[in-house]
Amino acid sequence: MQLKVTHYHVDRSVATITLNRPERLNAWTGRMHTEYRWCLQQAETDPAVRVIVITGAGRGFCAGADARALEGHIQKGSYDPGTPADIPKPGFGVRPEFDADFAYHFGLAKPTIAAINGPAAGVGLVLACYCDIRFAAAGAKLTTAHGRLGLPAEYGLSWLLPRLIGLAPAMELLLSSRIFLAEEAHRLGLVHQVHPAPELMPAVYHYAHHLARTIAPSSLRETRRQVYADLHRDVASSVADAQRLLDQLATGPDFREGVAALLQKREPNFLPLTPSRTPPPAN
Repeated sequence: MQLKVTHYHVDRSVATITLNRPERLNAWTGRMHTEYRWCLQQAETDPAVRVIVITGAGRGFCAGADARALEGHIQKGSYDPGTPADIPKPGFGVRPEFDADFAYHFGLAKPTIAAINGPAAGVGLVLACYCDIRFAAAGAKLTTAHGRLGLPAEYGLSWLLPRLIGLAPAMELLLSSRIFLAEEAHRLGLVHQVHPAPELMPAVYHYAHHLARTIAPSSLRETRRQVYADLHRDVASSVADAQRLLDQLATGPDFREGVAALLQKREPNFLPLTPSRTPPPAN
Protein backbone atom coordinates (compact mmCIF):
# COMPACT_ATOMS: atom_id res chain seq x y z
CA MET A 1 0.00 0.00 0.00
CA GLN A 2 1.19 3.52 -0.78
CA LEU A 3 1.21 5.40 2.51
CA LYS A 4 0.01 8.98 2.14
CA VAL A 5 -1.13 9.92 5.64
CA THR A 6 0.86 7.53 7.82
CA HIS A 7 4.47 6.45 8.14
CA TYR A 8 5.70 2.98 9.10
CA HIS A 9 9.20 2.25 10.40
CA VAL A 10 10.87 -0.68 12.15
CA ASP A 11 13.95 -0.28 14.33
CA ARG A 12 15.21 -3.64 15.56
CA SER A 13 12.19 -5.16 17.36
CA VAL A 14 10.01 -2.04 17.64
CA ALA A 15 7.67 -0.86 14.90
CA THR A 16 6.49 2.76 14.85
CA ILE A 17 3.26 3.86 13.19
CA THR A 18 3.12 7.64 12.76
CA LEU A 19 -0.10 9.43 11.87
CA ASN A 20 1.19 11.84 9.27
CA ARG A 21 -1.03 14.86 8.58
CA PRO A 22 0.84 17.37 10.73
CA GLU A 23 -0.74 20.37 9.01
CA ARG A 24 -4.13 19.12 10.32
CA LEU A 25 -2.83 17.89 13.70
CA ASN A 26 -3.16 14.40 12.21
CA ALA A 27 -6.95 14.61 11.99
CA TRP A 28 -8.51 11.22 11.32
CA THR A 29 -9.91 10.24 7.93
CA GLY A 30 -11.04 7.04 6.27
CA ARG A 31 -7.77 6.96 4.38
CA MET A 32 -5.81 7.24 7.64
CA HIS A 33 -7.85 4.46 9.25
CA THR A 34 -7.21 2.19 6.27
CA GLU A 35 -3.46 2.91 6.22
CA TYR A 36 -3.26 2.58 10.00
CA ARG A 37 -4.77 -0.90 9.90
CA TRP A 38 -2.43 -1.86 7.05
CA CYS A 39 0.54 -0.74 9.15
CA LEU A 40 -0.74 -2.71 12.14
CA GLN A 41 -1.02 -5.76 9.93
CA GLN A 42 2.60 -5.37 8.78
CA ALA A 43 3.77 -5.18 12.39
CA GLU A 44 1.58 -8.08 13.43
CA THR A 45 2.88 -10.41 10.73
CA ASP A 46 6.57 -9.43 10.97
CA PRO A 47 8.31 -11.97 13.25
CA ALA A 48 11.02 -9.42 14.08
CA VAL A 49 8.54 -6.92 15.58
CA ARG A 50 7.72 -7.41 19.25
CA VAL A 51 6.31 -4.00 20.28
CA ILE A 52 4.30 -1.39 18.36
CA VAL A 53 4.55 2.36 19.07
CA ILE A 54 1.85 4.72 17.78
CA THR A 55 2.40 8.46 17.64
CA GLY A 56 1.69 11.58 15.58
CA ALA A 57 3.81 13.73 13.29
CA GLY A 58 4.49 17.32 14.26
CA ARG A 59 2.91 18.79 17.36
CA GLY A 60 -0.23 16.64 17.59
CA PHE A 61 -1.19 13.04 18.23
CA CYS A 62 -4.62 13.08 16.55
CA ALA A 63 -7.05 16.01 16.76
CA GLY A 64 -10.08 13.79 16.10
CA ALA A 65 -12.15 13.41 12.98
CA ASP A 66 -11.26 15.76 10.15
CA ALA A 67 -13.64 18.73 10.07
CA ARG A 68 -14.08 18.43 6.32
CA ALA A 69 -15.08 14.80 6.72
CA LEU A 70 -17.59 15.79 9.40
CA GLU A 71 -19.09 18.32 7.01
CA GLY A 72 -19.33 15.56 4.41
CA HIS A 73 -21.41 13.44 6.78
CA ILE A 74 -23.95 16.25 7.00
CA GLN A 75 -24.12 16.60 3.24
CA LYS A 76 -24.59 12.83 2.80
CA GLY A 77 -27.19 12.66 5.54
CA SER A 78 -25.45 9.77 7.29
CA TYR A 79 -22.13 8.76 8.80
CA ASP A 80 -19.65 7.42 6.26
CA PRO A 81 -16.40 5.97 7.69
CA GLY A 82 -14.70 6.37 4.30
CA THR A 83 -13.02 2.97 4.47
CA PRO A 84 -13.02 0.32 1.70
CA ALA A 85 -14.79 -3.01 2.00
CA ASP A 86 -11.44 -4.84 1.83
CA ILE A 87 -9.81 -2.87 4.67
CA PRO A 88 -7.09 -4.89 6.44
CA LYS A 89 -8.24 -6.74 9.56
CA PRO A 90 -5.35 -7.13 12.00
CA GLY A 91 -6.45 -8.64 15.31
CA PHE A 92 -9.62 -10.13 13.85
CA GLY A 93 -10.51 -13.79 14.36
CA VAL A 94 -9.13 -14.16 17.89
CA ARG A 95 -12.44 -13.66 19.74
CA PRO A 96 -15.78 -12.48 18.35
CA GLU A 97 -15.85 -9.66 20.90
CA PHE A 98 -12.74 -8.14 19.33
CA ASP A 99 -13.97 -8.16 15.73
CA ALA A 100 -15.00 -4.50 15.56
CA ASP A 101 -13.47 -1.10 14.85
CA PHE A 102 -10.70 -0.32 17.34
CA ALA A 103 -11.63 -3.37 19.46
CA TYR A 104 -9.40 -5.27 17.00
CA HIS A 105 -6.45 -3.95 19.03
CA PHE A 106 -7.36 -6.50 21.71
CA GLY A 107 -6.76 -9.35 19.26
CA LEU A 108 -3.22 -8.33 18.35
CA ALA A 109 -0.35 -10.55 19.45
CA LYS A 110 1.95 -7.64 20.25
CA PRO A 111 1.65 -4.83 22.80
CA THR A 112 0.88 -1.31 21.64
CA ILE A 113 2.20 1.89 23.21
CA ALA A 114 0.60 5.26 22.49
CA ALA A 115 3.13 8.12 22.49
CA ILE A 116 0.74 11.06 22.89
CA ASN A 117 2.96 13.88 21.69
CA GLY A 118 0.21 16.51 21.51
CA PRO A 119 -3.57 16.98 21.33
CA ALA A 120 -5.65 13.78 21.32
CA ALA A 121 -9.34 14.47 20.76
CA GLY A 122 -12.34 12.32 19.90
CA VAL A 123 -11.21 9.37 17.83
CA GLY A 124 -7.62 10.33 18.66
CA LEU A 125 -8.34 9.73 22.35
CA VAL A 126 -10.17 6.52 21.42
CA LEU A 127 -7.08 5.26 19.61
CA ALA A 128 -4.85 6.06 22.59
CA CYS A 129 -7.24 4.32 24.99
CA TYR A 130 -7.25 1.14 22.94
CA CYS A 131 -3.46 0.94 23.24
CA ASP A 132 -2.09 -1.14 26.10
CA ILE A 133 0.19 1.56 27.51
CA ARG A 134 0.12 5.35 27.20
CA PHE A 135 2.96 7.86 27.52
CA ALA A 136 2.23 11.57 27.05
CA ALA A 137 4.05 14.85 26.59
CA ALA A 138 3.67 17.29 29.46
CA GLY A 139 0.77 19.65 28.84
CA ALA A 140 -0.76 17.55 26.03
CA LYS A 141 -4.48 18.30 25.73
CA LEU A 142 -6.99 15.45 25.70
CA THR A 143 -10.76 15.42 25.26
CA THR A 144 -13.56 13.03 24.40
CA ALA A 145 -14.90 15.87 22.19
CA HIS A 146 -18.09 14.16 20.99
CA GLY A 147 -20.51 16.14 23.15
CA ARG A 148 -19.62 19.46 21.57
CA LEU A 149 -20.49 17.96 18.18
CA GLY A 150 -23.81 16.48 19.24
CA LEU A 151 -22.52 12.93 18.85
CA PRO A 152 -22.46 9.85 21.11
CA ALA A 153 -19.29 8.50 22.69
CA GLU A 154 -17.35 6.94 19.84
CA TYR A 155 -16.15 3.40 19.09
CA GLY A 156 -16.92 1.84 22.47
CA LEU A 157 -15.24 4.55 24.55
CA SER A 158 -18.27 4.45 26.89
CA TRP A 159 -17.36 0.79 27.58
CA LEU A 160 -13.59 1.21 27.70
CA LEU A 161 -12.95 4.42 29.61
CA PRO A 162 -14.80 3.35 32.80
CA ARG A 163 -12.74 0.17 32.80
CA LEU A 164 -9.50 2.16 32.51
CA ILE A 165 -10.11 4.85 35.13
CA GLY A 166 -13.36 3.97 36.95
CA LEU A 167 -16.98 4.90 36.41
CA ALA A 168 -17.15 8.29 38.14
CA PRO A 169 -14.19 10.05 36.46
CA ALA A 170 -15.01 8.44 33.12
CA MET A 171 -18.61 9.63 33.31
CA GLU A 172 -17.46 13.19 33.99
CA LEU A 173 -15.04 13.23 31.06
CA LEU A 174 -17.60 11.64 28.74
CA LEU A 175 -20.47 13.96 29.71
CA SER A 176 -18.49 17.21 29.77
CA SER A 177 -16.23 16.66 26.74
CA ARG A 178 -13.92 19.07 28.54
CA ILE A 179 -10.23 19.43 27.81
CA PHE A 180 -7.94 17.85 30.38
CA LEU A 181 -4.16 17.77 30.39
CA ALA A 182 -1.73 14.88 30.40
CA GLU A 183 -0.92 15.57 34.04
CA GLU A 184 -4.55 15.03 35.07
CA ALA A 185 -4.72 11.95 32.86
CA HIS A 186 -1.70 10.62 34.75
CA ARG A 187 -3.38 11.25 38.12
CA LEU A 188 -6.47 9.40 36.87
CA GLY A 189 -4.35 6.45 35.74
CA LEU A 190 -5.18 6.90 32.07
CA VAL A 191 -1.58 7.83 31.20
CA HIS A 192 1.25 5.78 32.63
CA GLN A 193 4.09 8.30 32.27
CA VAL A 194 4.36 12.02 31.44
CA HIS A 195 7.58 13.52 30.08
CA PRO A 196 8.66 16.92 28.75
CA ALA A 197 8.00 16.93 25.01
CA PRO A 198 11.68 16.56 23.95
CA GLU A 199 12.07 13.55 26.26
CA LEU A 200 8.87 11.74 25.31
CA MET A 201 10.02 9.57 22.40
CA PRO A 202 13.36 8.59 23.99
CA ALA A 203 11.43 7.45 27.07
CA VAL A 204 8.90 5.55 24.96
CA TYR A 205 11.60 3.77 22.96
CA HIS A 206 13.62 2.96 26.07
CA TYR A 207 10.54 1.28 27.54
CA ALA A 208 9.55 -0.43 24.28
CA HIS A 209 13.00 -1.89 23.62
CA HIS A 210 13.29 -3.04 27.24
CA LEU A 211 9.93 -4.80 26.91
CA ALA A 212 10.96 -6.36 23.61
CA ARG A 213 14.32 -7.45 24.96
CA THR A 214 13.38 -8.89 28.35
CA ILE A 215 9.83 -10.28 28.05
CA ALA A 216 9.03 -13.44 26.09
CA PRO A 217 6.92 -12.67 23.00
CA SER A 218 4.66 -15.63 23.77
CA SER A 219 4.08 -14.20 27.25
CA LEU A 220 3.29 -10.74 25.85
CA ARG A 221 0.79 -12.24 23.42
CA GLU A 222 -1.01 -14.48 25.88
CA THR A 223 -1.00 -12.06 28.83
CA ARG A 224 -2.63 -9.22 26.92
CA ARG A 225 -5.20 -11.60 25.44
CA GLN A 226 -5.93 -12.97 28.92
CA VAL A 227 -6.52 -9.46 30.24
CA TYR A 228 -8.88 -8.44 27.45
CA ALA A 229 -10.72 -11.77 27.43
CA ASP A 230 -11.18 -11.53 31.21
CA LEU A 231 -13.20 -8.35 30.71
CA HIS A 232 -15.92 -10.60 29.25
CA ARG A 233 -15.85 -13.64 31.53
CA ASP A 234 -16.02 -14.90 35.12
CA VAL A 235 -13.04 -15.60 37.35
CA ALA A 236 -13.34 -19.40 37.13
CA SER A 237 -13.06 -19.22 33.35
CA SER A 238 -10.00 -16.99 33.77
CA VAL A 239 -8.37 -19.51 36.10
CA ALA A 240 -9.11 -22.39 33.75
CA ASP A 241 -7.67 -20.51 30.77
CA ALA A 242 -4.58 -19.57 32.78
CA GLN A 243 -4.01 -23.26 33.60
CA ARG A 244 -4.40 -24.23 29.95
CA LEU A 245 -1.85 -21.59 28.93
CA LEU A 246 0.53 -22.61 31.73
CA ASP A 247 0.52 -26.20 30.49
CA GLN A 248 1.06 -25.01 26.92
CA LEU A 249 3.81 -22.42 27.47
CA ALA A 250 5.74 -24.47 30.02
CA THR A 251 6.72 -26.84 27.22
CA GLY A 252 7.78 -24.03 24.85
CA PRO A 253 11.15 -22.53 23.96
CA ASP A 254 10.49 -19.20 25.70
CA PHE A 255 10.08 -20.93 29.07
CA ARG A 256 13.27 -22.94 28.59
CA GLU A 257 15.20 -19.81 27.62
CA GLY A 258 13.70 -17.79 30.48
CA VAL A 259 14.73 -20.37 33.05
CA ALA A 260 18.22 -20.70 31.53
CA ALA A 261 18.71 -16.93 31.61
CA LEU A 262 17.53 -16.82 35.24
CA LEU A 263 19.96 -19.53 36.30
CA GLN A 264 22.83 -18.01 34.31
CA LYS A 265 22.02 -14.47 35.55
CA ARG A 266 21.81 -12.95 32.08
CA GLU A 267 19.21 -11.34 29.85
CA PRO A 268 17.08 -13.84 27.91
CA ASN A 269 17.40 -14.23 24.16
CA PHE A 270 13.86 -15.07 23.09
CA LEU A 271 13.04 -16.28 19.58
CA PRO A 272 10.67 -14.23 17.39
CA LEU A 273 7.03 -15.22 17.13
CA THR A 274 6.29 -17.19 13.96
CA PRO A 275 3.06 -18.75 12.66
CA SER A 276 4.25 -22.15 13.93
CA ARG A 277 4.57 -20.66 17.42
CA THR A 278 1.10 -19.10 17.42
CA PRO A 279 -1.49 -21.55 18.75
CA PRO A 280 -5.14 -21.22 17.77
CA PRO A 281 -7.14 -18.95 20.09
CA ALA A 282 -9.16 -20.52 22.88
CA ASN A 283 -12.92 -20.59 22.54
